Amino acid sequence: MSKSKSRNLTLSQRGMNFETLMWLFTRLSALAMYALILFGLMGALYMGARNQMNFADVMRWAFMPNVTHVQSTDLQDLVPWASIFWKLTAIALLLVAVAHGVHGLVVIADDYITGAGARKIVRLLSIVFMLSMMGIGSYIIWTS
Repeated sequence: MSKSKSRNLTLSQRGMNFETLMWLFTRLSALAMYALILFGLMGALYMGARNQMNFADVMRWAFMPNVTHVQSTDLQDLVPWASIFWKLTAIALLLVAVAHGVHGLVVIADDYITGAGARKIVRLLSIVFMLSMMGIGSYIIWTS
């Protein structure tokens, strides 16, 4: 029985291809989602404590910081919740989550679709779907 040595190639030897970039994107987008959720959670807890909101309303707002999630509560002042800062935070979370999710679907589809033409069609449809959902979602968040 012979021992085979594993090859350790540096990035310059391996080359930076599209698959490596997508692998890196998946990891970084997951970290970005965690960071945005944690940021929204801390902001919601702070703002909810100032306004004596119940925990369910705070959690609903924390995972998608949109003013429509607190309009149905008994808050008198909605201005801090409707700031451009929180809208941009919600849009950032939406964009990262949609891109991460659609990339995951494309990876799964690539495992089951064997034809090169069919893969191109699925990828094109996925990109169209992703851009549509990003546009619609951003519009809804921005105009609410």
